[in-house]
Formats: sequence, structure tokens, C-alpha cells
Amino acid sequence: MRSRPYDPDLTPPWQKSKPVPEVPAEAGLVAEEVTTGFCGAVIRTEKTAEGPTVTLEDRFGKHRVFPLTPRGFLIDGKAVTLVRPTGSAPVRPTRTASGSVAVPGARARVARAGRIYVEGRHDAELVEKVWGDDLRVEGVVVEYLSGVDDLPAIVADFAPGPDARLGVLVDHLVPGSKESRIAAAVTSEHALVAGHPYIDVWEAVKPSALGIRAWPAVPRGQDWKTGVCRALGWPENTGAAWQRILGSVHSYKDLEPALLGRVEELIDFVTGGAEG
Repeated sequence: MRSRPYDPDLTPPWQKSKPVPEVPAEAGLVAEEVTTGFCGAVIRTEKTAEGPTVTLEDRFGKHRVFPLTPRGFLIDGKAVTLVRPTGSAPVRPTRTASGSVAVPGARARVARAGRIYVEGRHDAELVEKVWGDDLRVEGVVVEYLSGVDDLPAIVADFAPGPDARLGVLVDHLVPGSKESRIAAAVTSEHALVAGHPYIDVWEAVKPSALGIRAWPAVPRGQDWKTGVCRALGWPENTGAAWQRILGSVHSYKDLEPALLGRVEELIDFVTGGAEG
């Protein structure tokens, strides 16, 4: 009677690690990190001094960075080893900051005759940060004004038409305000004035994005931006404060719906009357 040969590896079968597949961490891939249970879509991968990492975004927009360790993730409940995509280039997001589907490699379209005007530089910078990719694909240029007191004359000078529509984003466009009276004076069917209810575009950034409970109430007669800086204990430098605010905005999720809807409405208006 011959004895059965023994496997020289004496590790119990239940303790042996089965090989797991390597999966490229492509943008949009949904994975779960095994130690924390955090589940989200791949935003990007990066090479760091400590080793390669992957950034996941969950359904609430929260980002977490994890090392790309062997057997470190689950996909559809099965263990995998995520690896950086071939070429080790940073993963491109599948959506733009505005939430639109990204168009990798898309060239900026030649500018349309139509335009979107906003009140000031801060408005323009915020719109560019969140909607810039979309605007370049659509060929829409955003320009800022120094206030809207002369808006009817500005619109008349632009002379909007079917192939050159004009959209205007106005702060504090609420019933009875000075801005509402100015907007009502613009009557061209090829111009659309839309606005948000906030005193300034600063307030259209969600307080949670800045780590504050709410935007402070500033007494009437006091400069609003300076009053905000004072109430929050920030240096009374509105330029520096704005950079702090703008830096806290990463996507449309950091903005109030009242602004999001108006900007999208203006983009649709300006692009809707011209041929693709």
C-alpha cells in the first residue's frame, strides 16, 4: 500500500490566499475599500512618495484617498487588487465640475456670437471654475460687468438677436429690489436676465463647503463682504477672503441650487438659438 505524497506547504487550505485579479482603476469604476467599507467611484490615481493612491467619491460627494494595496478593494463583492491604469497618467474624471459628462480631448469650440454677462469678477471666476469645461465645449464666453445699474443700455449696445443671444446673471434678483426693477427694463426677446436671491455670489457657496454653520447676517448699511469677514474672524481683506471661498468650491455640489439652476438656464438660453 502506497502512501499519498504530502504537499510541502503545510499552510491549512482555509488560510491560503487565492490569487485575485488586478483591475485598472479607471475613472468611474465603483469599488469598496475593504478595511473601512467606504464605497465610491474612482476619481483619480496618483503616484506619491508613500506609493500609488486612488481617490474615491461616494454618492454624497465625499472624497477619500486610499493606498493601492494588494487585495485592498472589493468590486461586486469580490476581492481585487486595483492598479494604476497603463501609462500611469492621472485618471481623468468622467464628469465635469458642473456634473456634465466630460468629453476627454474635446477642443474648445470657436466662440459663439452670444454671451453671458455676470455682475463682477468673483461671479465670473466662480462660473469658470464650475462650468468652464462646459462653456468651452459650447463656445460660450462669459464676461463680467462692473455692476448692472446701466444694464438696459448695455443690452441695447450688445444688440442681441436670434444668432447672438445674451444671458445676464444678476445678484439679489428678488421682488422689490433695485436689481428686479433694472431687469424688468430689459425687454429684448433675445436677452434673458436671470438671478439668484443672494446679496453677493459669495453667499451662493454652501456654508458646509467652508466649514461654517451659516453665512452671517450683516447689519444694513455696512459693507456686506467686510461684515462677513469681521463676523467670521477672517482678516478684513475681501480679495483674500474670496480666494479662500473659491478654493473651497470643487464642483456643483458646493453651490446652492438657486445659483445652479440660473446658470444652467442661461447656458441653455444662449446655446439654444444658434445652430450646433
